Amino acid sequence: MVIGGIVALVPAAAGLFAWLDPLRRKQGAAGFVKVGTLDALPADSIPRKFAILADHVDAWTKSPQVPVGAIYLRRLKDREVVALHSICPHAGCFVDYRDSAKDFYCPCHNSTFAQDGSINDPKSPSPRGMDTMEVELRGNEIWVRFQNFAAGHKEKRPVA
Repeated sequence: MVIGGIVALVPAAAGLFAWLDPLRRKQGAAGFVKVGTLDALPADSIPRKFAILADHVDAWTKSPQVPVGAIYLRRLKDREVVALHSICPHAGCFVDYRDSAKDFYCPCHNSTFAQDGSINDPKSPSPRGMDTMEVELRGNEIWVRFQNFAAGHKEKRPVA
């Protein structure tokens, strides 16, 4: 009986380990993600939208290089780039850039943000300006520490 118990315990332990594996893994992009190159971003300081591509892990499924979000990049000087999240901090809606008005517009609550991401209208229901992200230039490549933030809060709270 002891030998039979040990023999049965080995596959049971392996099955339990495989079943609990997704709980051990860290979710989300922990580091920087390559977004593009400086050549793809004109020096006119007008924001351009870029998709964030990263490996996505959902339980046991790993999908390489899928869209996980979007950001706006602005090139202020030759080697100075600013990244703004494309999600409104009020209710989590997608924000669009309007060339005609030179501002960002949230269609969910008619709020506008300046090109630098600050709130244009003091009556805006948005609790804060658009969320910025850390940018690194590695040679000619633009790398961004992409993360999502909780909507509806005055302070910027990263979502795990």
